[in-house]
Amino acid sequence: MDATASGASSVQCHNISEQAIAPLDPPPIAHQRQQRHCFGNAIPGEFPLSANPSIVLHFLSACNLDPQDLAKLEVTCSFFRQPAHFAPDHELSLAELAALDMCLKRAIFKPMTIEQQQCLKQRCGGSWKLVLRYLLAGEACTRREKSQAIAGPGYSLAVTSKGAVYSFGSNSSGQLGHGTTDEEPRPSLIRSLLGVRIIHAAAGAGRTMLISDAGRVYAFGKDSFGEAEFGAEGNKLVTTPQAVESLKDIFVVQAAIGNFFTAVLSREGRIYTFSWGDGSKLGHQTEPDDLEPRPLLGALENIPVVQIAAGYCYLLALACQPSGMSVYSVGCGLGGKLGHGTRTDEKQPKLIERFVALNLQPVVVAAGAWHAAVVGKDGRVCTWGWGRYGCLGHGNEDCESVPRVVEALSNVKAIHVATGDYTTFVVSDAGDVYSFGCGESSSLGHDTAAADEQGNRHTNVLSPELVTSLKEVKERVVQISLTNSIYWNAHTFALTDSDKLYAFGAGDKGQLGVKLAANQTERANPNRVDVDLS
Repeated sequence: MDATASGASSVQCHNISEQAIAPLDPPPIAHQRQQRHCFGNAIPGEFPLSANPSIVLHFLSACNLDPQDLAKLEVTCSFFRQPAHFAPDHELSLAELAALDMCLKRAIFKPMTIEQQQCLKQRCGGSWKLVLRYLLAGEACTRREKSQAIAGPGYSLAVTSKGAVYSFGSNSSGQLGHGTTDEEPRPSLIRSLLGVRIIHAAAGAGRTMLISDAGRVYAFGKDSFGEAEFGAEGNKLVTTPQAVESLKDIFVVQAAIGNFFTAVLSREGRIYTFSWGDGSKLGHQTEPDDLEPRPLLGALENIPVVQIAAGYCYLLALACQPSGMSVYSVGCGLGGKLGHGTRTDEKQPKLIERFVALNLQPVVVAAGAWHAAVVGKDGRVCTWGWGRYGCLGHGNEDCESVPRVVEALSNVKAIHVATGDYTTFVVSDAGDVYSFGCGESSSLGHDTAAADEQGNRHTNVLSPELVTSLKEVKERVVQISLTNSIYWNAHTFALTDSDKLYAFGAGDKGQLGVKLAANQTERANPNRVDVDLS
């Protein structure tokens, strides 16, 4: 979208004459070509480019400096704190203008009206640097506007960097979006969405949600939540993507599908939920098939959220505040998976306080069916919840009701974590992958071709182990996605920095996107999926 069409003003600092953006007050400093000074025309110590702030602004914007670096510039040099006298706000400093300019390059920010931009600024803490931090944090933990792979329950989704979507695997509810209920053993393009750029995808039990760069939500598959014993099953199947009309007035950037509910995250960092008709769960009373979005009330009403993650019956939210990042949880507390030191349900979001004691700044959250994980800014990994099969990585199967650092990964700097049904994967900054938990369906990626003494090929892993089979592909892994459902055997995707996709685990419905040998239902080692995500 064009920012000018929606009323937004961009910081004009590229390919524009100096006269057009010359400072208005004080007047421009005259230059003498015969003289060259290291410190301008005044005294030694003056910033060397102070005679031409537009060059500084261009440099700050083009280099994509971190918001923290911009803040440091303002602290260490008064030049960056003074009003820059540039449109659209002549009172802003150069550092603030550079942050605004970088915000305007983001797909979800650019179409906002000036009023919407100002509201987001106040919601983030009153600074464009804080808005930029909020936007960058969301991009980092959800791969917004980048290629993505989603291992759903019995089926799969792959989103290209240009926003096209491929789907394959089980299709009994039309969750592949191809207009049929036929299985697809190979990645197949969802052609009805050609011309729509998708920036995020979510997969649940028989239902799919896709989000466009315009904030529209498209849903297909089952029209209800949960299994028959928990609520109405619904009798309508949607086999092609349909825009969710109840969300048309909300600019959505992310969706998370649980077993009984769905949550969506707005551009402004507000959470909306629908379904799960029990007021003791998510704070509202609705029917099981209700698709009317309800704002998640309580502690997060005035705090921007950058990422949401849904487990079987609970929701995690990664919040971005001026003081730092934090995690909130809501829903079912069985097994301690809400992280508050109890097993009590929470119907409104509650801050997980343990991270303060750990001195850990969360940057990524993951919600497995029954357990959860977080990656800290310093690369530490914390897990909590049900510890069955060793999915917490602490060398046992004990439950943990508060986040606990995975000590076995103390020599690893993690950047990404993914959780499933009693399974956990961690990706390091070097692109190495570690996994632990339930070994069912070979979804951990460890070569278990040789059976143990009891003839078991699906060995559980209680502590993190390097997935050596992914080292052999000689690609740096940047994302892992695995099935997060108790009703399907799991499969796993590994996406590399060159947009190559590898799959392993259960493949009985074609969800691996690769051909299996006769009578074969799973693959223990990664196999390249023939799909172009670049």
